[in-house]
Amino acid sequence: MKTFDHLSVIGLREWIALPDLGMVGLRAKIDTGASTSTLHASDIVPFEKHGERWVRFTAHLGTLVQRRHRCEAQVVSVKTIKSSNGQAQTRYVIRTKVALGDRVWPIEFTLACRKTMRYRVLLGSKALVQAQLVVNPALTYVQEKPTLSLPGAQ
Repeated sequence: MKTFDHLSVIGLREWIALPDLGMVGLRAKIDTGASTSTLHASDIVPFEKHGERWVRFTAHLGTLVQRRHRCEAQVVSVKTIKSSNGQAQTRYVIRTKVALGDRVWPIEFTLACRKTMRYRVLLGSKALVQAQLVVNPALTYVQEKPTLSLPGAQ
């Protein structure tokens, strides 16, 4: 059996933060079957800023207690994503930093309505490859909650 000592292990669910969007304490489901990561968003409105495409949206946090957070991010692209039930959906793609444990790195998220889903954030395989993470599906919350200061926080 081969081992990969240089890779960090995460569980099936982990605490993350999205510091550039001003969000901490998000529970994320690790989804190795999805290539792209997804963030639950509503009220998505495209606009132009300095000649570039941006979106304004409401991110939804928490499962038992709903918290809402207004965000703005530059649009990287627009993709057609086929969900697990086979339906195709056009989604905006943004790029922002994610913090998991003591690591912070930029990843792409598609914005989609996940109100019927238990987890508001999915981390897909591209994000795991970028950070060289491996998943032990028998574990949850292996890494400590990210502790970092948000932009503008004291």
